Amino acid sequence: MRIDPIKLKGQSKLIEDYRMNDQRVMQFFDYHPTNYKTRVSELQQRSFQREALVDVLRTMNHRWDAPKQTFETIEQLKDENSVVVIGGQQAGLLTGPLYTINKVISLIQFARKQQTALNTPVIPLFWIAGEDHDFAEINHIYLPMKNKMTKFPINQHVQERLPVSDTDIHTTDAQLWIEQLFRELPETNHTKDFYETIINCLNESQTYVDFFARLIFHLFPDEDLILLDSGDSSLRKIESEYFIRFIEKQQDIANGIYETSQRLRRVGYTVVLDAEVDDAHLFYHQNNERILLKRLETGEWEGKQGEVLFTTNELKDIALNNPELLSNNVATRPIMQELLFPTLAFIGGHGEISYWALLKDAFHSFDIKMPLVVPRLSFTYVDRHIEKLLNAYKVTLSEAINDGVHLDKMNWLASHEDPPIHQMIEAMKATISSSHQPLRQVAYNIRPDIGELADKNLYHIQANIDFLERRMRQALNKKYEKPLNDFDMLMLHLHPEGGLQERVWNILPIINKYGQEFIQQLVDQTCSFNEDHYVVYI
Repeated sequence: MRIDPIKLKGQSKLIEDYRMNDQRVMQFFDYHPTNYKTRVSELQQRSFQREALVDVLRTMNHRWDAPKQTFETIEQLKDENSVVVIGGQQAGLLTGPLYTINKVISLIQFARKQQTALNTPVIPLFWIAGEDHDFAEINHIYLPMKNKMTKFPINQHVQERLPVSDTDIHTTDAQLWIEQLFRELPETNHTKDFYETIINCLNESQTYVDFFARLIFHLFPDEDLILLDSGDSSLRKIESEYFIRFIEKQQDIANGIYETSQRLRRVGYTVVLDAEVDDAHLFYHQNNERILLKRLETGEWEGKQGEVLFTTNELKDIALNNPELLSNNVATRPIMQELLFPTLAFIGGHGEISYWALLKDAFHSFDIKMPLVVPRLSFTYVDRHIEKLLNAYKVTLSEAINDGVHLDKMNWLASHEDPPIHQMIEAMKATISSSHQPLRQVAYNIRPDIGELADKNLYHIQANIDFLERRMRQALNKKYEKPLNDFDMLMLHLHPEGGLQERVWNILPIINKYGQEFIQQLVDQTCSFNEDHYVVYI
């Protein structure tokens, strides 16, 4: 396995400045990305519900048949000196887009590195956002089909806004969907075993979170990794007292986020969250739906669409006695993670880090600091066939990943036109137009309607020439069908749907072709978290 770093184009200004430790953006964070020892010392001055968390994590991970190493790692959380690194994602089908796998790899690599550097237990914890309710975001994967990415959604209708943690899998529908996917894949030495693994994970799962967690543990069987379902009711019991604090500090939280959003705009950064001072940044769960709350001037708490209305005491009572009816939104989730766990660092994608830039003052309203925020590792996987095509057509890999190969394709085709068709066509149309001009002039002198007929005559002549050009191009494309398909293949692998491979591809076709050993090989690498992106040759 070979791994090479490359630079990415078109990143947000905030991320570019963050990687450069530019003070314009670093003022919105508590730590520079090297202050790990300082952070550990500060965490050791705080207390956490470690015993309760261990009990909850042990039960959760037992439900997913986690490997022995996971339970040993859970026990390490009892150590008052232990810290965690957290990252997370929704419970996507078959783990969702590749960036989910890349996040897990990032957590494991980062935890290993910091544990050695700090000489203290550093635990990788993956936060499954089970309380998220947009099933349409996770109910499909894309597979490469005939040089384009094709969407394969699962045939299951779920109640709108039902949290994923509470969404049971229709096993029969899911198995039919999996069979459909495997029919589209070529048979390899790895196909049968991976199919059976997926089916076994499915049959042992009740919800989509269960299915996701079991498959993650299969892909990372020997790691210190801990999984957590943030929608689990047992975790909500631990969070109960923190929800009360969120309710009490709503004004400080909302004002801090709103004012920070205005400061970010003033220094030229794009704000990714529409924040208002009446935002509660909390959800209330009713009839299997999540209702986003806001705070009225009267002090009462109302659903955004007027669905519910609570006094502060009523909402506190819910937090105390029925905390499973509450959950965090994207702004308060990081603070909840910080209250629950001794968090050394949060590992996130560019979009997540843009959210975190809003939260420093909100953290401070709880008299705590934001943990270190580290951009996750980002990978594009390149196999030997794609590497050969790049060499054959002299395409630069960095440019292909950043910009695609459409221009290379057009230039290659143009270089094989002898003579160049388009120039010939344009020259012919110009000659005909010039030769036709005296005829049009005479026609207009005879009568205006005859002149208009002459104009139409020229239009039809040129339309026939355009038709000839299209047919010539079709024939040319047929003649060069293989090389043009090669360029399409490069686009499919390196710049699918106009973006990074990791945002569209799923791990399924890669494991089907190469097995999952490459994942372990990549986990065992030591990648710098200062690089934009890596190319992994498999």
